[in-house]
Amino acid sequence: MAAPLVMDSFWLNRVAKYLVYGMLGIAVALSWGYAGILNLGQGLFFGAGAYMLAMSLKLASATSLQQGSDKPVPDFMMWNAEPGAPTELCCINKASFLWLPFQSQWFGVLMGLVVPMAIAGVIGTIVFRKRISGVFVSIITLAVVLLVRLVVIDAQPITNGFNGLTDLGWLNVGGFEFDPYVVQTYYLVAISLAVVLIGTRLLVETRAGLILQAIRDDENRVRYLGFDVPTYQTFFFAVSALIAGFAGMLYVVVSEFASPTFLDLQFSITMVVWAAVGGRASILGACLGAILINTISATVSETAGFAEGWKVVIGLVFVLVVLYLPRGLAGIAHDLLDRLRRRTPADTVRVGDATGASQLAE
Repeated sequence: MAAPLVMDSFWLNRVAKYLVYGMLGIAVALSWGYAGILNLGQGLFFGAGAYMLAMSLKLASATSLQQGSDKPVPDFMMWNAEPGAPTELCCINKASFLWLPFQSQWFGVLMGLVVPMAIAGVIGTIVFRKRISGVFVSIITLAVVLLVRLVVIDAQPITNGFNGLTDLGWLNVGGFEFDPYVVQTYYLVAISLAVVLIGTRLLVETRAGLILQAIRDDENRVRYLGFDVPTYQTFFFAVSALIAGFAGMLYVVVSEFASPTFLDLQFSITMVVWAAVGGRASILGACLGAILINTISATVSETAGFAEGWKVVIGLVFVLVVLYLPRGLAGIAHDLLDRLRRRTPADTVRVGDATGASQLAE
C-alpha cells in the first residue's frame, strides 16, 4: 500500500501486474495445495475473464467509434468484413451479435466472473462425478485450454485471432476512468489482492475448507463418512476459477490488451511453478512466490548477460526448490517460526509445568 510513495507511474503499473500474478498464485494454491487438483489449464479461466472485460473495453475505445456507424464497431471486424457487409455490430458478420451486450461495461465485468465459474463448474461436474483424479485431471484441463485456444485463434472475425484485443478503452466506474498509470488503478489491484487473500484464507478455515483438505488427504475415507465429495471439489474448483477470472480482468485494466497467449500451455504451467516455489499449501506463500518469481524474471531478462537465457535461471530455481524445498518458501518460514516458538520463555514455563504435573501424578 505504500508503494505509490516511492514509485513513479511506470513502476506502479509494473508492480500492479506482479500483484495480479500473485492473485493467480492464490488460485493455484487453492486448487492444487488445498484441493489436491493439479490444474494445468488455469490460463483458461484467466483468459476467459480477460476477454470478457476486454470486449467491453474494446467497444469503449476511440477506434471502435470511428468506423462509420453511430454505434461502436471493433476496427478488426471492419478489416475482416465481406465487401458490402453492413457497418453494424449486430450483423457485420455471422456472430458479431454476441458483442451487443458488451456495450455495457458492467455486463463485461459480470461475464468476466460468471464465465470462468461456469466453465469450471461444467468441467468439475463431469470430471469429479466420474471420480477422475490425479494426473488424469491435469491432462483433461490441459486438453481443454489448448482446445479453447485453437477456437479463439480460429474465430478471427470475432476475436481478432492471434492479434487479440488491443487499443482498449479505460474501465469507467461512476464516471472515473482507471488510467493504467494512475495511483487509483494501482490501489484497485492492491486492495483487490488483499481482499482475495483474506477471503481465501477465511474460506479454507471454514468447515468446508477442512473437509476439502480431508478429501485431498484421503478421498475414499471422506466419501465413506457420507460427504458429497464431487460437490466440494467442484465448488472449490469453481472458486479457484473465479479468482483467476478476476485476475484476468484486472490484468486487462493495467495492461490494456487481451491475447491468446493467456491460453498458452506455457503460461498455465508457469503458474504451477509460482505456487511450487512459494509453497502450494500456503495461500500467502503462493501469492508471494508468484510476485517474487515475476520480479526476478523481469530483472534477469533485462540483464545483458541473461537476455537470452533467463528462462534457464527460472527453471533452475524451480528444480532446486522441488529437490530441496518441497514445501516452498512458506515451508522455510513455518520452520523458522516453530523454532522461535520453542525458544520463547512462555513455552519453557509450559514445559516445566507439564513436567511438574507428571511428577505429581507419579
